[in-house]
Amino acid sequence: MGIQIGGQIEKVSGKKLGYYEFVERYMEKNQPVVLTGLMEDWRACRDWVTDNGQPNLQFFATHFGKSKVQVADCGTREFTDQKRMEMTVEDFVEQWDPVQEHGNASSHEATSKALLYLKDWHFVKEYPEYEAYTTPVLFCDDWLNMYLDNYHMHNDPNIYSENNEISCSDYRFVYMGAKGTWTPLHADVFRSYSWSANVCGKKRWLFLSPSQSHLVFGRNMKSCVYNIFDDVSETNVPGFAKAIWLECIQEPNEIIFVPSGWYHQVHNLEDTISINHNWFNAYNIRWVWDLLLRDYYEAKEYIEDIKDICDDFEGLCQRNLAANTGMNFSDFLIFLARFSLANLIQLCYLARKNGNHTRNSSPIAQNFTFNLASIQKIASNIKSMEDQTGSCGFYLDFREALNDPEFFKLCTVLGRQYGMVHMEPDWNYNTKKAWLDDMRYMEILGTCSSEVFTASDLVKFVEHAVAEFMGV
Repeated sequence: MGIQIGGQIEKVSGKKLGYYEFVERYMEKNQPVVLTGLMEDWRACRDWVTDNGQPNLQFFATHFGKSKVQVADCGTREFTDQKRMEMTVEDFVEQWDPVQEHGNASSHEATSKALLYLKDWHFVKEYPEYEAYTTPVLFCDDWLNMYLDNYHMHNDPNIYSENNEISCSDYRFVYMGAKGTWTPLHADVFRSYSWSANVCGKKRWLFLSPSQSHLVFGRNMKSCVYNIFDDVSETNVPGFAKAIWLECIQEPNEIIFVPSGWYHQVHNLEDTISINHNWFNAYNIRWVWDLLLRDYYEAKEYIEDIKDICDDFEGLCQRNLAANTGMNFSDFLIFLARFSLANLIQLCYLARKNGNHTRNSSPIAQNFTFNLASIQKIASNIKSMEDQTGSCGFYLDFREALNDPEFFKLCTVLGRQYGMVHMEPDWNYNTKKAWLDDMRYMEILGTCSSEVFTASDLVKFVEHAVAEFMGV
């Protein structure tokens, strides 16, 4: 069964595309795009690529050879993904073997040697001093990685392990694979946005819009098509033939923006190295909550038969949700609470800098206010669902957060990132720290309690902040 290609992904110059235009045309509308001209000064494009445009494997073996990485065997399926194994970068380089073109993923099994694809290497966390690249300004509004640079998303000792700190730490990755390696059909973690930059090599991308995603699932909407080039059974997946795909050939030094909820399958047409980030912000945070809610119901349904004999059924559902999805309701609420306070602090700083506490109409202030309004909507939705999901208990003391060095770092990065996005001068570090010290004694919380325990508490806090800075 062939697939229907309905069009190509648009390519535009990243140099000519301003941030506000990118938001309006692609991020806000949740549309994919390929961007050119944003990688010219990257160290990775010099160090990781040979003069003839091939991956500089010897450089990796020499400088990063002892790193342990996850490697996928592209010819072996294991459940819904490819079989994974752990090896050192040095061992991976030794096994790298260019292959002849075989047409599609199904024929890979015919090769005499396994097609190995290094995936999800947390390179930035492991080598923070190397500075392989600079995240383009278009993608700097990244709540996920800002947060994970300072906090763990989930701290349940039964799930989180300090011994696995690197692998839980961020969503910035390096991928390396020979011609013929590929990634099965999927939508990204947390239904986040992602961007993928080709340092060298070519990729073929096949995209399916969220409005058609149901067409790649079976009748019970539980199992997704693994490889769109397989002979997909019309009996098992009756809508597959109706799917209309968008296609893209991504060249070296091009970056592709993958919006939330778009299913995609990717094939390396040449030996390839890419840098990939997952992230979310105010424009797609609802996708994260929608996925959490869906996965919660699935986790609950899966163990429904033990509900009557389980002492803490809801707690078990939340633990399973965290294990399957990467966070649970409490984790998400704490994340939202910290970000709401951090955004309020930015607005307070701007008001103080401008000598008043009234509404600030600058683009950066509007962005912080928009962030708070988006968090307010999500928190209100969580509150409205409590009759079905139970009360999502958590605890955060905002006054204690103001004394937390990790929270100060989060505020610092938040201010710097939005300063770059909106071309506003960054805060002076010493001034900022002194000002935050002063804030501990200011009544920035108004009549709200400094302690939040439920979604309702968070809604009240954000409503106060939005009213304060939107004049409503």
